[in-house]
Amino acid sequence: MNESFRNRVYYAARDGMAMTFYTILSDKNKNDVNQLLNQSVVEEDGQRCTPLIVASRYGHEKVVKMILSRFNPDLECEGTVKFDGYVIEGASALWCAAGAGHLNVVKTLVKAGADVNHPTRTNSTPLRAACFDGRLDIVKYLTDHSADIHIANKYNNTCLMIAAYKGHLDIVSFLLENGANPNEQAHCGATALHFAAECGHVSIVKELLKYNAKFSKNEVGMTALKAAAERTRADVVECLLERPEITKEERIEALELLGASFANDKDSYCLEQAYKFLYKSMELRYSDPDNIIKKKLGPPIPAYENWVECQTLAELVAIKNNQNALHMESLTIRERILGRHNSEVPHSVIFRGAVFADNARFDRCIQLWMHALELRQLNRISVVKDLLRFAQVFSQMLYVGVDLPISNVIHVLNAAITELHRNRERMKAPGPETVLLFIILELFDPCFLEELEGNLTTTLYLLTILTKLLNKCSEQEKFSINKMVFTLNQLQLALRDGQTLLHLACNPETPVDDFHTNDICKFPCANTSKLLIQCGADVNAMDAERNTPLHVIVNYHKPLSDFKTLHSIITCLTEAGAHTDCVNSRGETPLDSSATGP
Repeated sequence: MNESFRNRVYYAARDGMAMTFYTILSDKNKNDVNQLLNQSVVEEDGQRCTPLIVASRYGHEKVVKMILSRFNPDLECEGTVKFDGYVIEGASALWCAAGAGHLNVVKTLVKAGADVNHPTRTNSTPLRAACFDGRLDIVKYLTDHSADIHIANKYNNTCLMIAAYKGHLDIVSFLLENGANPNEQAHCGATALHFAAECGHVSIVKELLKYNAKFSKNEVGMTALKAAAERTRADVVECLLERPEITKEERIEALELLGASFANDKDSYCLEQAYKFLYKSMELRYSDPDNIIKKKLGPPIPAYENWVECQTLAELVAIKNNQNALHMESLTIRERILGRHNSEVPHSVIFRGAVFADNARFDRCIQLWMHALELRQLNRISVVKDLLRFAQVFSQMLYVGVDLPISNVIHVLNAAITELHRNRERMKAPGPETVLLFIILELFDPCFLEELEGNLTTTLYLLTILTKLLNKCSEQEKFSINKMVFTLNQLQLALRDGQTLLHLACNPETPVDDFHTNDICKFPCANTSKLLIQCGADVNAMDAERNTPLHVIVNYHKPLSDFKTLHSIITCLTEAGAHTDCVNSRGETPLDSSATGP
């Protein structure tokens, strides 16, 4: 049976056309049909399913019953499906039906003998899918038919945890009644109580506590109380503060963290709430005159204006109407309580920096964002968005004529190179040529390649911004810049299409971020190309189609309006040893592929 026929069968199943589906297959050999029903079809959006899986996914009960009653499909065939923006690999028909909330299809498949515990690639079971979707009826049916409520996914995240996170109280209660362990910990150390608390589900928090949920710490030392405070879940915090096992010190810390988070939270910003809880925590510190609990302060942090936290009620009252003071007080408190190694700390710092940027206080914005960048790199958290944010604000400053210290750009470029070096370390290919081959063939994880490409293009923007400032820098700064760019070139990284930084600098098709960056960064760019070449870029590097940078620049379609750029780049390339006789995959030399001719 050819591909066209297979597609007709598949789309009839996907669209719930039961009679059409049967008519197409009724006169065909049963062995051929059974073989066809176990073959997957790949859709344009990347879904890869058999007819049974896709019919189950979309709840077409009649099609499912027809397939099961008249043919002999493999019930455990696996496909790739999309749910709520997530790509699920290794999903069975039953998993799809459970995840999409189709109870009758679930019943039909289970009665036909489908494995109720068949996991996906990430070890998610049909029961977990139903818990995620909040379908208590499906959860009950599956557990009545031997579904194991204790199976966790690859992160050791249990059905109870996902139900608590999603706020499905009825499912949480059912799972607890049936023996789910409220103190099971995911690999990150979080329990169901953590997930419920940080999402603000008070009723679920209370239910978990009824079943003796404990206040354990996750991998960064956060209890459920701290998690709720950090996410500004005031109702959860106030509920947990009443618990007898919470110490006075923990109450103080939770109230301080709650107030500090309200002062710098993008979604819950409220200075009144911030002051209210900061005041409560300070009152609690002094509630026993014989045992005043003083703060244990760390060294001042320059990004927070070297702020020293208030130690008394009088000091706190004095800054009540000073917004900036409350903001700095709160940022300092968050870093003290959460610690430099907590991944949540930078979020508030970035938010406060963005507010400064919106008010054209670029100096303070950059200072805060650099601190956030340092914290993230300290903890090896991806900084792809942070780097782009700097390219955007630097471009904005140049465009509006605000002084941009070159030292700031050098600092961020150095961080970008560090990040690219870490990207390079994650590649286990033995040498530069193999790395480029692996990238082109997409043998690395797609998310990793996307991050790598983001870091590379942002680094290109930073280099271009830097060239606008070179005439203002000292000889020592020029030496440092050249050394950094040389190190960058030595990494020999490229995009998935094989384009190196030099290719991108020469290419008019190079994508440029459209939030301020495109006001400054335009390609091809002669100065960026020259800087890369001077610092050791390979002028004969080839992309996936064997095009060298010279092939790329000679195809520039604006030679008359921008002849100077075209001429400058070609001259730099040829003087640096670019081969004019090198042929690409179409057998063309740069001259052959030239848009302007000889």
